[in-house]
Amino acid sequence: MEIVVENVSDLTKKLTITLPKELVRKNLDKAYNKVNKDVSLKGFRKGKVPRTVLEKNFKEQVQAEVGEQLVQETYFDAIEQEKIEPVVHPEITEHSFPESGTFVYVAMVDVKPEFDLSQYKGIDVEKPVTKVSDEEVDIEIKKLQRENAALQTAEEGHGIAVDDMAVVDFQGFHNGKAMPQVRNEDYSVDVGLNKLGEEFEEKLIGLKKGDKTLYEIDFPGDYPNPILAGKKVEFKVEVKEVKVRLMPELDDEFAKDIDEKHATIADLKAEIRKNLEKAKEETMQGDLDDRLMNKLIELNEFEVPERLVKFEIQEMLKQTEENLKRSGLSFESAGINLEQLVESNREIAVKRVKGDFLLKKIAEVEDIKVVDEDIQRGYQRIADQYNMTVDEVKGYFKRREEILPFMNELLNEKILGYLRDAANLIEVDEVTDGKAEEAVEVKTAE
Repeated sequence: MEIVVENVSDLTKKLTITLPKELVRKNLDKAYNKVNKDVSLKGFRKGKVPRTVLEKNFKEQVQAEVGEQLVQETYFDAIEQEKIEPVVHPEITEHSFPESGTFVYVAMVDVKPEFDLSQYKGIDVEKPVTKVSDEEVDIEIKKLQRENAALQTAEEGHGIAVDDMAVVDFQGFHNGKAMPQVRNEDYSVDVGLNKLGEEFEEKLIGLKKGDKTLYEIDFPGDYPNPILAGKKVEFKVEVKEVKVRLMPELDDEFAKDIDEKHATIADLKAEIRKNLEKAKEETMQGDLDDRLMNKLIELNEFEVPERLVKFEIQEMLKQTEENLKRSGLSFESAGINLEQLVESNREIAVKRVKGDFLLKKIAEVEDIKVVDEDIQRGYQRIADQYNMTVDEVKGYFKRREEILPFMNELLNEKILGYLRDAANLIEVDEVTDGKAEEAVEVKTAE
């Protein structure tokens, strides 16, 4: 195997790989022998078709199959021979069977960027103080009260109010045309939860059983539902039924009904406070990681391989497509422009790729590795989360394609823990850096 390496750029190498005719002839002979056994040609007995006839009829097909096979069998040997570490699958731009009997193909290989780490320890990062107010506890108590309330058919003439359950038929219209995805019959609207949007539910307030109404809602461009985002939608609504909630008293008996371990309402409130504090702490840690990554990217400027960015965008699109499928939708039916979606995801994809290179560089410099204890802790966490045994979790991670992402997540998590410990955390009541939509998502074990 002959290999010629050209540096197209600091991040891309062009490998021209020539395979010897002995290897090529062996693979072609094998392929033609298989074709000879499988095909039937008029005027020839099966398995007795001359090679020249086979080449005349199946040359293009055989060369395509053999070429793909030769690339798969030799590419990894080639990059190992040249001590190249690709970061994404190569792009095979050319391949041919010259008259010399050899096979030649060209692989465009992206490699990891070379850069010197700037500051990554002692970074100033705001850390919000995790406090739980009495008001937040009361909100959770009221949620429990609501969830445990009995529903009763409303009296005749009762107007819909917050906390009622309204059963409605609705149909959405855009530019005068009915929207097939925006309609439902006998749909239960839990008024106050805003699952159909705050404005939609506000329009229901005061309506009575049997009422019919028509109203328009102007959805913003960033509305979560892509079918409605950026559209003016007219809703035709009919109220079929109204149910009211009979709220239980917030007393010690209520606390015992929620869980027998609570002797008093004060016990229930104490547990709610504890759970809120834990949830806030977990959220704070995730936000802290996001801000650390943003600071790291700001402090370390370098280019990343374009093909890796495209791969990351495709992974993001796959996730969006899967989310749509769960709602019975496609990009087309949801009215999503793929080109615009790719462009809108590009910046975050670049940040994710940069973030991963930075974390791996820090791991290399600081000799951070995943050890057996980290793996066992990761297994245990998944087991706790999904109510499984550790052995059941281990059984899931059998194949290489399953264990490698898991190990990568554990490593990233460990590096982020190191960075948090090494950061200069500034406690504040609330964060002011506007991290929300610019956050870099770092994949950690869940």
